[in-house]
Amino acid sequence: MTERTTTTARRVAVVTGGSRGIGRESAERLAADGFAVVINYAGNRTAAEATVAAIAAAGGEAIAHRADVADEVAVSALFDAAEETFGGVDVVVHAAGAMTLAPLVDMDLDALDRMHRTNIRGTFVVDQQAARRLRGGGAIINFSSSVLALALPGYTAYAASKGAVEAMTLILARELRGRDITVNAVAPGPTATALFLDGKDEATIEKLAGQPPLERLGTPRDIAEVVAFLAGPARWVNGQVVRANGGII
Repeated sequence: MTERTTTTARRVAVVTGGSRGIGRESAERLAADGFAVVINYAGNRTAAEATVAAIAAAGGEAIAHRADVADEVAVSALFDAAEETFGGVDVVVHAAGAMTLAPLVDMDLDALDRMHRTNIRGTFVVDQQAARRLRGGGAIINFSSSVLALALPGYTAYAASKGAVEAMTLILARELRGRDITVNAVAPGPTATALFLDGKDEATIEKLAGQPPLERLGTPRDIAEVVAFLAGPARWVNGQVVRANGGII
């Protein structure tokens, strides 16, 4: 068997937003499970290359590729790079996202459009390429949020974007009938990432950490465990939203 054949036979994952936080932890976990990983990033090349280096140091295989997830040409090129480097794509973890918080009455509409471009159009574009290109036995894993069910003031625009993600996830799972491809979403609760912690004071963080019965914030590793389950053994879980939130709801 040639080296190229061996490489092609590996399962391959594309992880958007894979340079930090939940995306990075998910990429490293999938690499530890034997996946070759394509790390997508929007602008922080240094962080993406650090993720690639960490995977390589642990004995895994990864590359970094820049793409705006809402740009269909760039996302098509992202999948091209995965296919040219590793021979195909089996799993897509769409962890890229944006969060702008404000009461509905105060929300800047330009900020609303930017966030929805990333969270809604970005999910649609990435899922569209995934639906066209994934091999049988594959998995598409989107990201929603547990704030959608909590109905927290200030989260109107963000929760609306994640409601769209859940709708796309549930419908796409049914549109892929007969393809042996699962489509699910993970909806984290309060998780200690830079995106979540940004702009919050200690009192707010303590209050949020105290909400789950487990009385702590989640960690990126907690969420990566769910991603690994959906990417691997969870072949009978399909068209679902998994609320990984410590029991907060």
